[in-house]
Amino acid sequence: MIRPLTADPVATDAPPPHALHHRFWPKRLPRSIMPPQTSLWHNLAVSALRFPNKPALVFFDRTLRYAEVVQQAERLAATLCRIGVGKGDRVLLNMQNCPQWVIAHFAILRIGAVVVPVNPMNRAEELKHYILDPDARVAITAADLAAELAQASAQLAPAARLTHLIVTHYSDAFDAATLDQAAGQAPAMPEAWLNWLGTRHALPDMQGGTAMHWPDALAAGNADSVPAHTAAPQDLAVLPYTSGTTGLPKGCMHTHASLMHNAVASSLWGGSTAENVVLSVVPMFHITGMVSVLHAAIYSGATLVVMPRWDRELAGRLISRWRVTHWTNIPTMVIDLLASPNFSGFDLSSLVYIGGGGAAMPQVIAQRLWDQYGLRFAEGYGLTETAAPSHSNPPDATKQQCLGIPFMSTDARVIDPLTLQEMPQGEHGEIVMCGPQNFSGYWKQPQATAAAFIEIDGKSFFRSGDLGHVDEDGYFFITDRLKRMINASGFKVWPAEVESLMFRHPAIQEACVISTRDPYRGESVKAVIVLRLNARGQVSEDEIIEWCKANMAAYKYPRVVQFVDALPKSGSGKVMWRALQESESAGGKSRSL
Repeated sequence: MIRPLTADPVATDAPPPHALHHRFWPKRLPRSIMPPQTSLWHNLAVSALRFPNKPALVFFDRTLRYAEVVQQAERLAATLCRIGVGKGDRVLLNMQNCPQWVIAHFAILRIGAVVVPVNPMNRAEELKHYILDPDARVAITAADLAAELAQASAQLAPAARLTHLIVTHYSDAFDAATLDQAAGQAPAMPEAWLNWLGTRHALPDMQGGTAMHWPDALAAGNADSVPAHTAAPQDLAVLPYTSGTTGLPKGCMHTHASLMHNAVASSLWGGSTAENVVLSVVPMFHITGMVSVLHAAIYSGATLVVMPRWDRELAGRLISRWRVTHWTNIPTMVIDLLASPNFSGFDLSSLVYIGGGGAAMPQVIAQRLWDQYGLRFAEGYGLTETAAPSHSNPPDATKQQCLGIPFMSTDARVIDPLTLQEMPQGEHGEIVMCGPQNFSGYWKQPQATAAAFIEIDGKSFFRSGDLGHVDEDGYFFITDRLKRMINASGFKVWPAEVESLMFRHPAIQEACVISTRDPYRGESVKAVIVLRLNARGQVSEDEIIEWCKANMAAYKYPRVVQFVDALPKSGSGKVMWRALQESESAGGKSRSL
């Protein structure tokens, strides 16, 4: 553990637990900030005015300057206007990290519409909810994912279907010659990606709607025809979805102001300047990749080196070639990179900041980063509802396997989940937080919104559902979850959602989803299943896994399936998932009780 820097003298009157960290606050930073009172679009527009010829995005061998990103975003915005997208309308954005994701994201913001980021691993059955719930009529997607969206749309009532689909091939972002390069030559793509990125797909049948290729959407747009930008800080900007313990995923309403705060704060926290070179590999659809990486870099005028998928060899080559200075990640990525047989050939000496969240960084890996590169891995914590960080370790005063201290402008506390009273230092309770980065509420769900907030000292605090404590220095630690959630390599998997999808299988009578230990992911999904009588002996565990793999996102589907005769239930008939989880966590097999 790397201890915090020397503290100020201890005050005579001991501060409350939520203020203990003030003694360790980075002296170079204010405790709270006043972010720009403008929209997120302005951040890109301003950086393009200041640095028009500076590389904004690097994608394999293609570099896009800031001026080019703005020009393409405005062209796409014009096309969106022409097909009927207006201020406040929700537009789905479904693709892996690539320049088109950034351009589409800002094009939607340019016209005052709302970005609905979708995990590209979702399948048609899951995608129906992302079309229906936000009342989306337009989607922008990658060619290899377009068929799933079209299938999802076709299964809806005609009035609820997508009317327009804009489809891009990843190769639209770079010259065709890139595909001909040998995979081993930096920064050429991994050989396994050549077909994936280079395959051309036909436009899907939209069942009465229209589909358009990305180049045509850019060519058809006249930037001069886009209405004046009128989005204000309080306007809805992004509607990312997060699942809950019951029901379907919920949309988290984030305004330009809530995202702007954490974009600016993340930039300041990491010591960012316009000379930063940022490795963008955390998915942009994820709140961390969108806010703490993309928007923080655009605000700073930095350069983003974009990776569509994780590949340790490519990451090592990109960091070396482009002299990457800042890398926000999931700890499993660092573990994987350091385990590469080619690691000695990579040059990581340019890195000045490395940090992330989603899982705890093993002490041995953190120590290796410190011993070999003088880098302190800064762990952080946040939720979709808090626009990524609500807590973070100061880069120059980190503690390992720790959430850190409350982020800039943030008041965080540990309370008794029943009495709602603040817990003494060291006592366990629910982590709650108040700050300008908090979301406005759940889309179309006023009851869930009301249940998510409580008032303390006249301020509105979001209830995280996570249990933790504050140590003697004011650093927060997480110990358990009130909510039923599985953390697989930083991806949150909600058992209720997986169970609802599994019940569509004709052989499954009952299912209970729990977590199981995984040496790489930390946790993986396990399904304890009761089969229908006519399916017993006819359906195997592997067949269930393969069905789940085909019908849900890769991070959600169960890696382990266990058949039982019955699930343990309470007197009221509720499945006692805790009993199954506790048995699994104790190392015993789940069994019918």
